[in-house]
Amino acid sequence: MKTSDFDYELPPELIAQTPIEPRHASRLLVLDRKSSQLTHTTFWNISDFLNPGDLLVINQTRVIPARLSARKTTGGRVEVLLLHKIDDLTWEVLVGGKRMTTAKRLKIENGPEATITEQLEGARRLVRFEEPIEAYLPRAGQMPLPPYIHTRLQDQERYQTVYANITGSAAAPTAGLHFTHELMRRMEDMGIRFANVTLHVGLDTFAPVTEDEVEHHHIHTEWCQLTPETAEIINNTKLAGGRIVAVGTTSVRTLETAGQHAEGGNLVGPFTGSTDLFILPGYEFRVVDAMVTNFHLPRSTLIMLVSAFTGRERILNTYRQAVHHNYRFYSFGDAMLIL
Repeated sequence: MKTSDFDYELPPELIAQTPIEPRHASRLLVLDRKSSQLTHTTFWNISDFLNPGDLLVINQTRVIPARLSARKTTGGRVEVLLLHKIDDLTWEVLVGGKRMTTAKRLKIENGPEATITEQLEGARRLVRFEEPIEAYLPRAGQMPLPPYIHTRLQDQERYQTVYANITGSAAAPTAGLHFTHELMRRMEDMGIRFANVTLHVGLDTFAPVTEDEVEHHHIHTEWCQLTPETAEIINNTKLAGGRIVAVGTTSVRTLETAGQHAEGGNLVGPFTGSTDLFILPGYEFRVVDAMVTNFHLPRSTLIMLVSAFTGRERILNTYRQAVHHNYRFYSFGDAMLIL
């Protein structure tokens, strides 16, 4: 497969710069995979397409305010973006600045000093802080919005899901941004249930694939967890005839990873650890019956995953229809429900 097979035209003005208020007022494009029928509605009406007994699996990760300002010993400004915690003091980071070599010292504004301990690929570095950085993040850190969002976010919580609970992501699981507590209570009253998984989202999730052939792309790894309790809920839901609806590609990745660890005829097994599952067209889904997702960047692993679930031609045609109807794209954009 060619990476160019997953490209599409998007007018820049359709890239959402601010979130919709309230969250559930975003638009929803419903795609029926069997009939290829498209339905245009709003996210508040998502329950019209679900059944009592269906289970929505949501990613409860919480985004850390991972963007830090720092100064070199020479006084020059540097930006540090936390990517992945290695131990209590050491993080893998992106460093924006020149001559960021091993042993360079940095002073985090409103935070501790740090030392670059290892140079990794590109702008990636290992940095060791003099104290655990987490305690400083509320005053030192800023929310790491994607580079295609140019408007300052007034309320930092709008880049968190309302059910965000476990801190660790460098980016939000954006399909979940459309849910409100009001909508979730309404759905639960209708017999539609929710179950939590955790996948800490890395920035590589949104990066375009640069290799000409998709199979040559080295997929990123992300830490995820599906607990025994959640596994039991999922397995019982399937036995009772309910559908497993993944909210976001992060939940898809977690569920399908857990499906590889199922035993005794179960749909999923408990799993905690890193996943490097790369879902491309031709992948046979074991767990996910339906998917809530946003509109993804061209040439990204995310549009490849959704193409695997729907068929590449069908998803690209759906995206063309979304552009025609002026849907809002990417993190703060509108949503799709794929049945």
